[in-house]
Amino acid sequence: MDHTDMKIDNSKLIRHKGFNLISGIHDPDEVDQIYDLELRDSDVFSVTYPKSGTIWMQQILMLIEAKGDMTVNKHRMNGNAVPWIEARGKVKEFATELSPRVRTTHLQHRFMPLALRQKKGKVIYVTRNPKDVLVSYFYFHKVATMLETPKDFNDFFEKFMKGDVHGGSWFEHIKTWYSQKDNMNIFFITYEEMIQDLHSAVERIAAFLGKDLTQEQSANVVKHSTFKNMKQIPEANYEYISSDLLDHQQGSFMRKGTIGDWKNHFTVAQNERFDKLFQDEMKDFPVQFIWEVCDIV
Repeated sequence: MDHTDMKIDNSKLIRHKGFNLISGIHDPDEVDQIYDLELRDSDVFSVTYPKSGTIWMQQILMLIEAKGDMTVNKHRMNGNAVPWIEARGKVKEFATELSPRVRTTHLQHRFMPLALRQKKGKVIYVTRNPKDVLVSYFYFHKVATMLETPKDFNDFFEKFMKGDVHGGSWFEHIKTWYSQKDNMNIFFITYEEMIQDLHSAVERIAAFLGKDLTQEQSANVVKHSTFKNMKQIPEANYEYISSDLLDHQQGSFMRKGTIGDWKNHFTVAQNERFDKLFQDEMKDFPVQFIWEVCDIV
């Protein structure tokens, strides 16, 4: 059954082919057009489940393309420099844009261009430990006016566990993308790796993209991509975003950017439930997650 345009429990989401889109932000018909897009070898897609380092990777990709020069995109939000392919009007824009075309998406791989599975273009998939994703997503819902304001943390916890949020099930998102690893030019990196050693992460990303940066250029990419510095950059911290989308009075878009904040929110019972679900869903998945700062070696 096709659930296109069917409202789900969260009145601000639309269930489309088993995936939750955001009403007013996404057009299901346009999302369907993405599958048939023609790709070029130079196309790059940054893929994340929400609140997994999306804006961070946009900043890094923008700066790698600019060879670390912040002035190239001055007064241009990184969300405009590396826009969401699934946002309204962006499919048509993508088709006519000159190379290099760099895009962001929260979509599952089945909605993305078929040509990706024919090894056209490149994919960077950023994942983050899902407990911290859940907490960060909870606070984002308080700020994001285009999403439902949670009743409380317990209510949001239940919705995340069931996948009743934009992005759907975290487990399904990462596992289905990973299942395509042999069919795509895809690079996996974790949010925690980027926190642990941002310089190494930038060098690996640049190498994957075939971008030859000098040491100074690479250092500048790192400098302007630290959480501390991005919080001070209006183009990166979404300070310029309209109040129609983000209510800045309810909190900061860039909140903590840390590892292990889930420990300040999960009850013992919630943690046990989450661990059980994680073990059941991810028992055969090879990526290792860092759950708190003390786990970094």
